[in-house]
This record gives sequence, structure tokens and C-alpha cells, in this order.
Amino acid sequence: MRVALDAMGGDHAPGPNVNGAVSAVQENPDLHIALVGDRTELDKALAEVGYGGRQIEVVASQGVAGMDEKPTEALLKKPNCSIAVCWKLMAGREVDALVSAGNTGAVVAAGLRTRLFLRGVRRPGIGVVLPTMTGQVVLLDVGANPGAKPEHLMQYAVMGDIYAREVLGIARPRVGLMNIGSEEGKGNDTTRETHTLILESSVKDRYLGNVEGRDLYQGGADVIVCEGFVGNVLLKASEGMAEMMLRRLSHEVLQHVEQEKHLVGRAFESIARRYNYHESGGAPLLGVDGICMICHGSSNATSILNALRRAVEFRDRRINPQIENALSAGVTG
Repeated sequence: MRVALDAMGGDHAPGPNVNGAVSAVQENPDLHIALVGDRTELDKALAEVGYGGRQIEVVASQGVAGMDEKPTEALLKKPNCSIAVCWKLMAGREVDALVSAGNTGAVVAAGLRTRLFLRGVRRPGIGVVLPTMTGQVVLLDVGANPGAKPEHLMQYAVMGDIYAREVLGIARPRVGLMNIGSEEGKGNDTTRETHTLILESSVKDRYLGNVEGRDLYQGGADVIVCEGFVGNVLLKASEGMAEMMLRRLSHEVLQHVEQEKHLVGRAFESIARRYNYHESGGAPLLGVDGICMICHGSSNATSILNALRRAVEFRDRRINPQIENALSAGVTG
């Protein structure tokens, strides 16, 4: 399997990207990585870690879509920036997947410009896996499509269902639609029309109807669908709240525990690792003809390694063919 890695993407690039790539090819002899970025800088980084193998090659690009830049403007000014070159490699079938911890908006915008969509997909969406009281939930979209139409949201339900089944191992995923109330008829025209479309789709037998924001972490649903603006706010608010709660809780508990403080501290570290985004790697951009894993901007080498692992798993689970089959067969079946 060949993967294009946006080596210049992320807050701490290129170090974590290079280190993650080296770890990935060392554990997987069938993986080949194209490190896309500044050739001089990447050759130096590979030499510093002592890698001289043939599973990693450097592909030159010009410039980077900065984290603080507007995506479309960055891509217009720098058409051969690292993320743009990654997408060109995938569009040309030179790689099977791409991984980036760079500007998420630029990753999505560059992908949309290629129109590299799976057959039948109207608009790709980013799906993230979040912990719940009973397991995990797939939330999508979390930022790729802020102006989603009902048909897009219905397709997210179908794609999320396949992802939850194949990656999370949930035999019959329960699907919910994020809304301002659980009662039927709640929400705006978009959510009400989406509700109708999902009831006619291939997931209708497992559709729970409307769910509220407070239901996200309760474990009642395995897939929750929303448009990108709402999903991004939910994701960022969740990250901030999780960090705050863990810090406050650990501080309060350790203050009142005189003995065995090291054991309590170790328990909190274990919890933090379990829910750390570094452990999950990247979030897939579902619906593209290829594999795109989007990582957190602060990704370290572990996160990049896990994102590369997830890309391989995505291929091995044949998620894209299943999405195409579900949509081409008519999701009203």
C-alpha cells in the first residue's frame, strides 16, 4: 500500500511526521510512504533518524498551507503546496491514501477541488470516533460540509453505518440525527427533510430518530449525523471540556489522597491516554475515491503512526467499495 504523507502539515512538522512514517514502515513491510514537502528539510530529517530504506521516498512540493491561512486563498497562492501535491498523487493513482495533520480546511478544500468522490457520493464528510458511556460513537460531519443538504446528511448516515460496522465492530449500528429536541418534527427544514430521507434509506431499521447534544456521550447511538458547523462546534467543545474536567478532577482527588498518590496519578494517566486523540490517529474524510485521514494539528509521532495504521485498516476493510455498493444499489433498499 502506498500513502502520501503531508510531511509539512501540523504544528510541529516535519519531525513527528517523519518519525511516525519511519515507525510505520518498520512495523509494516508492505507499506510505502511518499513524504511530501521540502526535499532538503526532509532528507535532513531522515538522515537524522538514520533511515536509509526504500519504503520511504521524498516527493518535493512548494510551500505549506499554514494553519492560520484561509484554505482557498492558500491553495490559490500555493498550488503546489504539500497538501495539494498529496491530493494530486492520489488523483493520479500514484498513492492509495493520504494523511495530513495540516490545515483541515485546506485538506478538505484541496480534495473537493479534485472532485475525487466515490460513485454516488454528493459531498464527503469527516467522521470522528468519540468515547461514550458504553463504547464509541461515530460523529459526522465535523467540519467538511457546513452547509449540508438533506441528501448529504442521509448519505452520512449510510457511510457512518458502514464505518461503525467495519472499524468499530458493531454488527448493527444505531443511527441518530442530531437535533434540538428528540421529538419528531423538531428542528429546521433541513433536519426534518433529512429525517424523512433516512426513514427511506438502508439504515431505516436501525434509525433512532432525533437525538440531542446531551445524548452524544450516553451510548444510546453508534452513529450520529449532523452538518459540519454543528459537528465542529461539538468536537471542539468536547475536547476543551474533557481537558478541563480531567485536570480539575485529578487535582481535586490528589489533594485529598495522602497515601498511594502515585497509584491514583497513574490511573488518571491511563484514562488520559485512553481518550487522547493521539491514540486514535486521524479522522477519515468519508466519501472520497481513495483514503484521506485528517489528523489533529498538534499530532505527535504516535498520532501519525496510528493514522497510517488506520489508513491500512480502512483499505483492508474495503470501506469504500461498501459505500459505493450501498449508494449505487439505492439506499432506499
